[in-house]
Order: sequence, then structure tokens, then C-alpha cells
Amino acid sequence: MANLLQTPAHAGAVPFSRPPTPGVHPLQLGFCGLGAMGYFMARNLATSFKSQLPPLVVYNRTVTKSQKLLAELGASSIKVADTLDQLVTECDVIFTNLANDAVVTSIYNEFAKALAQTPPSKVKIFVEMSTIYPTLAGDLDRLLSSFPHTHFVTSPIFGPPPGADKATLVIAMSGDYRSKKEVAFLLVPAVGRKVIDLGGNVEKAPTLKLIGNGMIMGANELLAETLTLGEKSGIGQQTVYNLVKEIMPAPGIVAYGHKMVNDLFDGSEGFALDGGIKDANHIRRLAAELNCPMPAVDNTHRGLISARAMHQAQVVAGTQQWDILDWSSLIASSRVAAGLNPFDSSKGTGVVRED
Repeated sequence: MANLLQTPAHAGAVPFSRPPTPGVHPLQLGFCGLGAMGYFMARNLATSFKSQLPPLVVYNRTVTKSQKLLAELGASSIKVADTLDQLVTECDVIFTNLANDAVVTSIYNEFAKALAQTPPSKVKIFVEMSTIYPTLAGDLDRLLSSFPHTHFVTSPIFGPPPGADKATLVIAMSGDYRSKKEVAFLLVPAVGRKVIDLGGNVEKAPTLKLIGNGMIMGANELLAETLTLGEKSGIGQQTVYNLVKEIMPAPGIVAYGHKMVNDLFDGSEGFALDGGIKDANHIRRLAAELNCPMPAVDNTHRGLISARAMHQAQVVAGTQQWDILDWSSLIASSRVAAGLNPFDSSKGTGVVRED
């Protein structure tokens, strides 16, 4: 199997040599999971290879998302699969980006049934891009390796939905070497800007993903506490945020700080709170298994749970502003502890700034 490249990858962005010259038949790509991240990644894959590969085959349990992508790009770029069996049977490389471990397990069990019914006669690569617990990756690898010509690559991604939209994601990757080579040159620069190779053990890329997310969520918790202190001190959270942009201008901190300062907690346009809680649970489990305390993640988990509890109380009362919270809403915990309004920073300020 070999892929087609529409443009050379950026120097140093892919840690592999180029795959062999394309074969007689062009690759058929497929994508399962058109959520906040998956929709943009599938769209970018489809548009990047529009003139060189057949239309991208997409499947989503909520078919309206597949139909939306079809309407946006047209039949020359998108083909909607009616079933998972169709996706597996027709495609050479299948990308998955799903909500949680339970959904991933369910989908891959369906893949296995399809492979058992129609065993592959040529190489087929499954690329799992979700945030999952590392041991699940090992289970999926063992499941798929029982079928001929079938390979499994873990390829979780770093970056928010706007990063997926702009194809600036960082991609961790582990698994079969030749498969990684194929996949890496499909994803860069179409979906992301860089691949980090973690070797042949498929559990390593999901492990790095959890480590990275732990760092991000710990930074978000510190950011939330700092902005809240700025508000209570009379300095104002906007002034503190301006300082953050000057002395700690990391893209994630700047982006989530903007959400916190401006109360932009709509999870339908960002990283949903429940996803953050799921990731925090995974990180805390990994830390416990390895005897490696991570109190920053423990505090973040508390903040996320507190924000969810406050939001659910608003849902019961019918006063919620958003149906789904973004995980930047963890600042609600710090605000309430300091006597401020959880989701509306214009209310309840305890100290008036003196000019």
C-alpha cells in the first residue's frame, strides 16, 4: 500500500521517509466520528486529496453530521456510508475519532465483525485518534491483529477544535512502522503540522496524550485560580490576562484564558466538560498505577466536577445559558469559592478597583 501526496511535508514534521511510489489503485480513505474535532479533520482530509483520491467515505452515528459534511463539500469529496460494515469493507485506511473508551470499544467490535465476515485481501490500516486509556489500545491491537493484512495505529491529536479547523494539530503516533509511514504522510499537512513518533508499542501514543492533557488541564486550573484572584484583588481578571499574554504566551493558555475572561463556555464549540472529566479520570488512574502523584490534575478534576454540578443545577432550574459546557468553565469552582458568580464574571465582584 502507498499513499499520494499533494504537497511535500514540512521539513522535520514527519519523522519517517516517504512511502513507496503509489500503486495501481489509489487509496480509499474512511473516517468514523464527526464530532467537534472529527468533522474538521475529515473535511480537511477530503479537501486535501480531492484531486488525487476517491471521495472520503464517512460514517457517524448521528447521520445528520455526515449529511452536513456532504452538503458542504459535495459528492466529489464525500461519500456517506450507511453502515460501519460498508466503511470497513470499502476503505483501505479508516480513521476514528470518538467520544470515549466505551464508544471506541463498541465501534471496533463492529469493525471486527465486519472483518470476520469479509476478510481483507490487501493491507488495511485502522487509525485510532481518540483519547483513550493506553491498555485499551493494546486490546484493540490484539483484536485487529487476528485478521489477515490488518494493522492498527494509535494517533491521538493535540489541539482544540480551532486547531483541527486550521490543520495545526500535533499528532502522536505509535504502532506498525510501515503503517505509521503511510498514515503520517496522509495527515501532515492535511490535518496537522507535526508527527511525534512513539515507536511500535501502540500504548505509548495514548500515554503521551494523557501526559499532555494533564499538563494542559493543570495549567488551566492555575490560570482559573490566578484570574479569580485578580478579580477579587481589584486588579481585574482582564489585566491579569493581559499580563499572562506578555509573560506566558503559550497558545493553549492564551486561548483558554480568553474563554475564561469572556465567559465563553459553550462546549458545543469547544472541548466539552465531560471530555475533560473523562481525561482527568484516565490521567489520575495512570498516575495511581505508576505511583506518580499529580496533585495539579487532582485539583483540576475537582474543578471540573464542581462546574458540572453547578451547571446541572442550572439545567434543573431551567436557567442554564449553555446546553454543554466547555472545560474552561472549571473556573466556576474558583469563582464560587471566592464568593463570585460561577459563569458570569460581571456579577458578584467583591472588590472595586481603585484608580
